[in-house]
Amino acid sequence: MNPSTAALANSANPRASKIGAVLRVTSGNFLEQFDFFLFGFYATYISKVFFPASSEFASLMLTFAVFGAGFLMRPLGAIVLGAYIDEVGRRKGLIVTLSIMASGTILIACVPGYATIGMLAPGLVLLGRLLQGFSAGAELGGVSVYLAEMATPGRKGFYTSWQSASQQVAIVVAAALGYALNSWMTADEIGAWGWRIPFVIGCAIIPFLFFLRRSLQETDEFKARRHHRFCRDKKRVLSKA
Repeated sequence: MNPSTAALANSANPRASKIGAVLRVTSGNFLEQFDFFLFGFYATYISKVFFPASSEFASLMLTFAVFGAGFLMRPLGAIVLGAYIDEVGRRKGLIVTLSIMASGTILIACVPGYATIGMLAPGLVLLGRLLQGFSAGAELGGVSVYLAEMATPGRKGFYTSWQSASQQVAIVVAAALGYALNSWMTADEIGAWGWRIPFVIGCAIIPFLFFLRRSLQETDEFKARRHHRFCRDKKRVLSKA
């Protein structure tokens, strides 16, 4: 469903359109947080695959250092991608943030271990984490702004709270997957390949989430602001002519 088709359908049922928009925009936020925190949940196994060291403690600390690098990228992502979202629009900007997060997730899920490709393995994992952090820095704010701008009068706080709710659901789902893996698989199986399963699940739902994000409509508030800016710029050009 493209945005114009969605607009016609939504005009007939505005309540359903609001609920649908909330689900579409927060579903992408769910994936972002699901993928982002998986790395922390499976740090013990990831450390053995990508960061072998003389001691398990040193290996785990290297893994958490890479995990922390993702958080360091968040402010940069907020500045760069936040400005981009203000320039091109909420819908297009949120599609870009989802694309960047998806790239980082696929990279981490598919990179061979240190035993196969050597130092290239931890380097690529670090790159994946940096991409995830860069994206998450703008995703959280971008989703919040979209929800606030689409909210009905007097309910901005209620609508915006769904951004945080989707994060908590993502953490619960990631933890539930971890519990299921620990119940169904041995520690050796999880360490060898099982830890990749949640990342692969995240990769598998990416096309569906892209479909949802592409069906989002631009918010009326942003379109009005862009129209006013266009008129202001046009007047400035005419006054100089």
